[in-house]
Amino acid sequence: MATFISVPLKKASEVDLVKPLSKFVTVSYPAGEEQSEYIRAVEELNKLRKNALGRPLDKHESSLEILLRYYDQLCSVEPKFPFSENELCLTFTWKDAFDKGSLFGGSVKLALASLGYEKTCVLFNAAALASQIASEQNLDNDEGLKAAAKYYQLASGAFGHIKDTVLSALNREPTMDISPETVGTLSLIMLAQAQEVFFLKATSDKMKDAVIAKLANQAADFYGDAFKQCQYKDNLPKEVLPVLAAKHCIMQANAELHQSILAKQKKRFGEEIARLQHAAELVKTVASRYDEYVSVKDLSDKINRALTAAKKDNDFIYHDRVPEVKDLDHIGKAALVKATAITPPLSQKFTDLFEKMVPMAVQQSMSIYNQRKNETVNRLVGTMREATNLCNGVLASLNLPAALEDLSGDSIPQSIAEKARNIVQQGGLQSIEQLIKDLPELLTRNREILDESLKMLDDEETTDNELRGKFNQRWNRTPSGELYKPLRAEGANFRNILDKAVQADQVVRDRYNTHCDMIALLCKPENELNAAIPSANPTKTLQGSEVVNVLRSQLTQLDEMKAERETLEGEIKAVTFDMSVTFLTALAQDGAINEEQLSLSQLDQLYGAYNQRVQASLRKQEELLGQVQTSHQEFSGLKQSNTEANQREEVLKKLASAHDSYVEISSNLREGTKFYNDLTEILLKFQNKCSDIVFARKTERDELLKELQQSIAREPSAPSFSVPAYQSTPAAPAAGPTPAPRTVFPQPPPQQPQAKPTPPARPPPPSVTPQAATATTPANIPPSVPPTSNPPPMAPPTQAQGPPYPTYQGYPGYFQMPMGYNPYAYGQFNMSYMPYQATPGQGGYPGAPPAGQPYPGYPQQPPQQQPYYPQQ
Repeated sequence: MATFISVPLKKASEVDLVKPLSKFVTVSYPAGEEQSEYIRAVEELNKLRKNALGRPLDKHESSLEILLRYYDQLCSVEPKFPFSENELCLTFTWKDAFDKGSLFGGSVKLALASLGYEKTCVLFNAAALASQIASEQNLDNDEGLKAAAKYYQLASGAFGHIKDTVLSALNREPTMDISPETVGTLSLIMLAQAQEVFFLKATSDKMKDAVIAKLANQAADFYGDAFKQCQYKDNLPKEVLPVLAAKHCIMQANAELHQSILAKQKKRFGEEIARLQHAAELVKTVASRYDEYVSVKDLSDKINRALTAAKKDNDFIYHDRVPEVKDLDHIGKAALVKATAITPPLSQKFTDLFEKMVPMAVQQSMSIYNQRKNETVNRLVGTMREATNLCNGVLASLNLPAALEDLSGDSIPQSIAEKARNIVQQGGLQSIEQLIKDLPELLTRNREILDESLKMLDDEETTDNELRGKFNQRWNRTPSGELYKPLRAEGANFRNILDKAVQADQVVRDRYNTHCDMIALLCKPENELNAAIPSANPTKTLQGSEVVNVLRSQLTQLDEMKAERETLEGEIKAVTFDMSVTFLTALAQDGAINEEQLSLSQLDQLYGAYNQRVQASLRKQEELLGQVQTSHQEFSGLKQSNTEANQREEVLKKLASAHDSYVEISSNLREGTKFYNDLTEILLKFQNKCSDIVFARKTERDELLKELQQSIAREPSAPSFSVPAYQSTPAAPAAGPTPAPRTVFPQPPPQQPQAKPTPPARPPPPSVTPQAATATTPANIPPSVPPTSNPPPMAPPTQAQGPPYPTYQGYPGYFQMPMGYNPYAYGQFNMSYMPYQATPGQGGYPGAPPAGQPYPGYPQQPPQQQPYYPQQ
């Protein structure tokens, strides 16, 4: 009895999302990391659509997850791009799910430049797939029952959501399958089926009959409402109406059956008989009108047995009056199902590809706000930098602080000492030499991965070429050389990258060799460093003088002020505030954004205190520079000229240059190490890709070799010749037709046994259903007569033909069987086998349809192409 209705999927045409969306991102966002991230997100969105709509989906939760993830992404991206016919125009084309085409108009398709249309159709497919997954569940266990109820309620909620939103999402009349009337009916059907699943679970759990009766009565009510909605409309397949009518009667019959048990427990034997009689009438109606769609034999037998026993007991023992059905108390109802609310995200693992992107109105406001913010930051930073440049210019004109740095002539200048300590803290020569030593190992590892990947391709291609040369035209598959062109181009690019990296490594080594001696000198202890620096004999009378101490103090204060400005500049630049939240809130509350008022208020709050600190720094600099100029005049009067410091000054310059080179070389080597490590991960992915495709090619090669071996084994080894008549013996009947050899060469016709006398004509065989024939006739029994190329004659059907619902729309040649609906027919072991092409002149299996016709009851799948890469 478990016949459930499922909905076919809509078919979508291919749409390129990458080109238009990437163009919008390029125009709207400046070049940089953010733009690159959005372009990658666009490519991912395009891949997501292809996965969701561009291939057949299995009836599995993972396929539903793909659809829901794409739907969630559409909901997220809709307000972030200006989707419209005059701005970002994307046309989506979808076919009516229930339309089979006509002789005059072809298939019904609708193309709209509306993302709302795409969302509606994707949600329809999600609901349809949920209904198919639910119908595939095993209802004999709790897990299957729970899953079926879950997916039916999800489908009901999705169809109901479409009903409420479809007219506002589209700017023209929708196709019949997504019209409010159709999806409203489908929502009711799914809800009714979910209620029926709860009835089945309650029955399986052997709950109280009063509860089961209420559940069944509620399911009957749902089915009745759905039946009323679609009985006067031609918007659903014709098979739906009788199934709904049958289910309505069946659920009522179940409700009466369990309520009769309750009446029996309360010793209301007349009521028990009345309810059982009503249930029997309902089941009889189903059996007479809808037997080809729903089988009620088991339920009918159960009711009739209970009715017979009840009448017998009442006639012989109780003699209770049997009331009229109209006089019976109404059975209560208990609705345990509810349509799932559609509130994105629906996917369990949804991640927004455009999470950082905000709606268009907010984007425009953010653009103006960022412009105002940049102006404020540039003004503050520019003011400080101008003041610092002025300060440096004044000090340079006074030859400060160089004039004070080396008065002794025989000690290490403080700046050089600090540089030496900095190098030692970073690891000195040892750290650089270790980094330089690691680079060849990292390079070798990457080269080995790349070489191994390309070697896999080379080996497989060599094998393919050998087999192609051996079998010639019979080796009819894509040559490996053509298939691997993209991979080889990718590998060549990686090799080019590695070659350039080697050149860069050599440049770093040369620079290190140039400054190695001076860097080593900076790494030595302070006394050795001091001894290596030439001495000079400047005037030492100024050492310890008050004017020198005052001037150094003033320069120190200026250095501290500059450091404070650097810190302040970093703080100003680091100020961040997500103004999009403010704008989003304003947009949600008021429906509009007053950007100027909100921006100016927020900028004053963020940068008001920093502006006061900048002005204070400017006043302090002006005061200090005045003091420095006064002290320098006094210092200049006391200082004497000295010409012996040139050699010492040259060494000090080399040491300073060595420090700068050390910092740069260390940075370059660390970047190189990171580059090689990152490239290793990329090359490992490339290696996996090569391994996957080589494995797939090997599997394909083994299958093709097996077919060729069988084909060659079946070929005759010599030309045919006549056999003397006396050597001929009657041939035993074959177990079945011999498969035609898969070869491109023409084959001679098989030898036919001597003709036997024609037997007298036989009456035509009785009509049997394909399932019955398949189920009762073992496949290994030989036919009683030699097979022919034509099927045996079939008796004309004696009853109305029509497939049980659900039908699988879009599969041509679906055979309509005069039989009770078997919900487990699809994909079961007792289904008819797919016809194969036999050798010309050779007979088919008994009862097979004519050549080229599909077997009954088995939907024809579209031809599958060999994927370019193995599917993950």
